[in-house]
Amino acid sequence: MIVDEIRQQLFRHADQAYKAFQSPLIPTVLGARFIGVRTPVLRAMAKELCKREDVGVFLADLPHGFFEEDQLHAFLISEIKSFDACLREVDRFLPHVNNWATTDQMSPKVFKKRKAELLVKVKEWIKSEHPFTVRFAIKMLMDCFLDESFDAAFPSWVAAAASSDYYVNMMAAWYFATALAKRWDDVLPYFTEKKLSDFVFYKAIRKALESFRVAEDHKAYLRGLTKQR
Repeated sequence: MIVDEIRQQLFRHADQAYKAFQSPLIPTVLGARFIGVRTPVLRAMAKELCKREDVGVFLADLPHGFFEEDQLHAFLISEIKSFDACLREVDRFLPHVNNWATTDQMSPKVFKKRKAELLVKVKEWIKSEHPFTVRFAIKMLMDCFLDESFDAAFPSWVAAAASSDYYVNMMAAWYFATALAKRWDDVLPYFTEKKLSDFVFYKAIRKALESFRVAEDHKAYLRGLTKQR
């Protein structure tokens, strides 16, 4: 059975030193759920497994027992070429996602091909009570809607989604930092008019100051804002 095959293969690639390094970085996952498999190995496995006709058996076997199975699941979802099938798998998987790493590894390329339909789901996900579903929704707005598909309403969705949850707020900060690089004029009022929480405001500016994509004069302006807060 493919589920057993995958688990056996994961344990063959176990690296105890990496497990000890990785598990403290993802505190929402119990240490016992880590095997210690490095990301390049998981990506390579996903490339091969997505060709198998029985891969759906693994995708349906939820919840998984190990963190690396969740990671592999995220990589497999990202390989799905059918928009409808990918969306179904994301919807099935999101309620079981319990950490930032798995959330952030899901980057389906096919989503960028049908943005209008994706946006309908983003509006649904961003109102979820499940923090990692909200985090994924913000990530989709960052990945897919800061280009010509941008709408002035989108930053307001992210600002409204910010909550007491650390992982939602960190993604909101990442979104606004990226938006400062790509949509400076559109999102600057969120900083100048105090539309963001202190946490998101300072984290976003910190990320923007570390970014090579933000112009130096813009960075100087942002430094000034932190002194006025």
